[in-house]
Amino acid sequence: ARNFANTLWNASRFILMNLSDEIEKPELPDELLMEDMWLLSKYNSVVKTVNDNLENYELGVASQNVYDFIWDVFCDWYIEISKARLNAGGQTALNAQKVLVYVMSGILRLLHPFMPFITEEIWQAIPNDCETIMLASFPAYDEKLNFAEQEAEFQRIMDAIKAVRNIRTEKNVPPSRKAHVYIETSYGETFKKGVAFFERLCSASGVTVEETVSIENAAVGVTDSAKIFLPLGELIDREKELKRLHKELEKA
Repeated sequence: ARNFANTLWNASRFILMNLSDEIEKPELPDELLMEDMWLLSKYNSVVKTVNDNLENYELGVASQNVYDFIWDVFCDWYIEISKARLNAGGQTALNAQKVLVYVMSGILRLLHPFMPFITEEIWQAIPNDCETIMLASFPAYDEKLNFAEQEAEFQRIMDAIKAVRNIRTEKNVPPSRKAHVYIETSYGETFKKGVAFFERLCSASGVTVEETVSIENAAVGVTDSAKIFLPLGELIDREKELKRLHKELEKA
């Protein structure tokens, strides 16, 4: 619980450190990008689920659903991918800030019945439209925030990023070592929109998206929508790896 409270507090600090004076209350920008719609659709789904949980007196399940969304979706993914936009400045940064504030406002209201003190403290710090969170309305499902197509689109990109990360972990590749990522997929337009995410989140030196890819001596990852190739020559120092393997053989 303490680690989770720290994560929530750090997320709010990150938002406040990057916040423009133009934002006075939680509201969404006119223009939403794919990752924004993915987050909002996920948020909308958890709002519906938590309301259903509370109506059925499933308090433990409700708190776990809020916890999972905050940790796995908001903090692990959206905050990380928003950093490039926040650093870019201008309207793109302002739009990302608005989405962050909007969803954080909803998170605090969802979480308030379970963690009343920290949610009130953060509520007073972020832009809000109610003097105390105790008087703020509890989030309700909104059909306008249901972006099923964009949610599925971004999920394909996320799954591929996880596949690349798994390959790099299995091969003990340090984050500093970059490698080109080749993606074989029938969802070409989706993955082309995600190039910047691969470069930022899995140390890609470049990304090639094609319907058919043929790469020799490559590590391969597979998702339900793509096949990912990473050339072994870019991932591994061949001589160093051979020495390591010889040492292991000698020990055996």
